[in-house]
Amino acid sequence: MTEPAETVISVVVPTYNYAHLLPRALDSVLAQQAADVELIVVNDGSTDDSAAVLAAYAARHRCVRVAEQANAGAAAARNRGIRLARGSHVLLLDADDELLPDALATLRRLVAAHPEAGMFLGAQLSVYPDGRQRLRPPTAVPAGPPLLLARRYLLQKRISISHGAALFRRDLLLQRPYPETLRAGEDVPVFAYLLVSAPVVTTGEALARIHKHADSLRHDRENEEERAATMVQEVFAALPAPCQALCGRYTAQRYLSLFRAALLARDQAAARRFYLAAWRLSHWQALRWTYLRKAIRLFAWR
Repeated sequence: MTEPAETVISVVVPTYNYAHLLPRALDSVLAQQAADVELIVVNDGSTDDSAAVLAAYAARHRCVRVAEQANAGAAAARNRGIRLARGSHVLLLDADDELLPDALATLRRLVAAHPEAGMFLGAQLSVYPDGRQRLRPPTAVPAGPPLLLARRYLLQKRISISHGAALFRRDLLLQRPYPETLRAGEDVPVFAYLLVSAPVVTTGEALARIHKHADSLRHDRENEEERAATMVQEVFAALPAPCQALCGRYTAQRYLSLFRAALLARDQAAARRFYLAAWRLSHWQALRWTYLRKAIRLFAWR
C-alpha cells in the first residue's frame, strides 16, 4: 500500500465577501494541485454567497478544506488557517488574487533545495484597475545580522514582501501570529519577525497575479495615534534584543506616516504636530527628503 504524501505546502485563503472572486483564486490553486499540497479556505463571516460557493467547491474537490468563523478580521482568519494547516510551509493567498501556473512546483523545488530557509520570495505580476500589468521582481535580501535586515525593512523600506508571492515556514508563523488587534498593516510585525529569524531565499520566477485596488483602511484616521502606537508595540514584541535599538526611529516613522495622511486630509494642525513628534524621536527619520520637503512647505505657510 502506498503511503500518502507528506503535506509540504498549505495554501490558506482567508475570505470575507469575495464570492465573486473566490473561483478565480481557488481555480488557480486547484489547477496545480498535487498530493503534497492542501487548500484551506477560512470564511471570515461573509454575508454574501461565499458559503455556497465554498460548499460547492468542497463537494467537488476532496482536497478543499473549509473553515467557517464569525467575522473577526483578516489577521484572525489567517491565524485560523495556519493553525489548521498540515504543511511544513504556508502560502497565504488573498481571495482577490491568484497563483500563476507552476508557482507551487517552483516553491516545492525551492523548499527541497533550501530546507533551512524561513521565507521564500518570488516575483509578482501586479494588475491595476485600468488593466495595466507590471512584473515586479523580488527585492534582494542580503545575508546579515537581524539589525541590518530590520533596518532595511522597517526604516529604509528596501525589502518588499507580499502575500501570494511568498511562502513561509509554518513553525515561524506559529511563533509570531498575525496581531489581531491591528485593523491594517497586520502583516508588518509578522514579516519583520520572519526576516530576522531564518534565511530568506528569492526567485525571479513569478508566483502570483496580485490585483491592486484602493485600500479603504489606508486613509482611515480614526484613533490613528493609538493604532500607530499599537503597531510599534506589535512590531517589536517578538524581535530580538539587537533590533530593539530601532524602536525610537520606527516610532518616528509611524508619526511621519501620520504626518503624510494629515497632509492628504488637509489637516495642517495635525500634520505639524505629527512632524514635530517625529523630529523629537529621530532627527534622521524626519530629515528624509520625501518628508522634509513637505514639512518645509507646511511650516513656511504659517
